[in-house]
Amino acid sequence: MTDLDLSRLSLNQMTVRQLSLPELTDACAASGVPGVGLWREPVQAYGVRAAAKLVRDAGLTVTTLCRGGFLTAVDPDARAAALADNRRAVDEAAVLGTGTLVLVSGGLPPGSRDLHGARERIADALAALGPYAESHGVRLAIEPLHPMYAADRCVVSTLAQALDLAERFPARQVGVTVDTYHIWWDDTAPRQIARAGAGGRIHAFQLADWTTPLPAGVLNGRGQLGDGAIDLRQWSAYVAAAGYTGPVEVELFNEGLWERDGREVLAETVERFLRHAAG
Repeated sequence: MTDLDLSRLSLNQMTVRQLSLPELTDACAASGVPGVGLWREPVQAYGVRAAAKLVRDAGLTVTTLCRGGFLTAVDPDARAAALADNRRAVDEAAVLGTGTLVLVSGGLPPGSRDLHGARERIADALAALGPYAESHGVRLAIEPLHPMYAADRCVVSTLAQALDLAERFPARQVGVTVDTYHIWWDDTAPRQIARAGAGGRIHAFQLADWTTPLPAGVLNGRGQLGDGAIDLRQWSAYVAAAGYTGPVEVELFNEGLWERDGREVLAETVERFLRHAAG
């Protein structure tokens, strides 16, 4: 059993990306959803300070900002640019009032097959970014992505790999994102969740289901809660047993959902959360 209810639910902006930021905040407030996970691009388009005021005036909390990362480049200029962009992301998170910046680490540089070297460059970047984030009241949350993304998006594929990186730094600087879509297949993940909890490193928890067949653009294949193969209540219980009591964010990239009325999708997501994830 879990102790989840709407008081901990957060709706990631991408779940209903067809809604404008004002529409999103209005719909969440009207539905009793207290949290939102935001993405940098639409927030920048709206204005970071204006977005912070909009969310605050609606009585909502920003649970995460997505995303920082892409830290695997070899070229010195590209690495400097990536660090500068991540510092800007930290600044934006601080203005929005969220303590968590989610990191998608980046894939292999063009022509490279060196996974170990790419992961070491992530560690080098975290050494620079961690103290900067801490000074702004923000924690970095490394998100492992499913191995199918290792080449082009994220060389960190498991919670164990994410924690091996995070544990080089204080937990107040670097932790992990636990996302069911990316880790449900890994039979070592429950032990790694316990490891992360013991170290105070679960900085974000996200839900999405795994449905088949995957669409041609697999990036947008996250299933609505309850439509796929993942025992979401069990994964919620693993995280609860690890001591995590923070927000539970539903993040769905799904073309079919984006073609529907956003408020309808939001209401469905709330109902599915209560039916399939809450205790």
